[in-house]
Amino acid sequence: MDETLRALLALTPLDALPRTGWIQHGIAAPESVAGHLTGTALLALTLAPRVEPALDVDRCVALALVHDAPEALTGDLPHGARERLPEGAKATAEAAAAEAVLAPLSPLALARFAEVEAGRTREARLVRLCDRLALGVRLVAYLRAGHRGLGEFVRGIEELDCEEFPPAEDLRLALVDAIEGQA
Repeated sequence: MDETLRALLALTPLDALPRTGWIQHGIAAPESVAGHLTGTALLALTLAPRVEPALDVDRCVALALVHDAPEALTGDLPHGARERLPEGAKATAEAAAAEAVLAPLSPLALARFAEVEAGRTREARLVRLCDRLALGVRLVAYLRAGHRGLGEFVRGIEELDCEEFPPAEDLRLALVDAIEGQA
């Protein structure tokens, strides 16, 4: 089988792979990892053009699309599992999984994953915030649907430091207001 096709097929589980943190908090049918990737990419496309000095918006979207791609092989490890792994084990496993599923797509796909993991560029730092803010958007949706017991996620949004990117901070504040409106 063609190496590119094999890699694309390896990524298809992301469509059905649920975000486990939501399951652990009682959400019976949570968003998938693919849904989360889409939400993160849409936030990057929304916020990156508003940042000054200008960011490479297309790069931000690419970073967002690949940031959790290794989970097609590793699964979505919940916070409790990550805390119990030896230091560096999750990063090592995800790097190997990224090599397996992203390198055959293109060197650029693998490079973008490495960039977002390193978090040294402004684009990567914004995408890391978009990752967390996408969780916040989903949190508001779940609260509006009547789900409760999500205080851990609420605190994460309340405490998120978006100071480097004012448009991200504006969205964080809007999320906090929407969360308070559901309490």
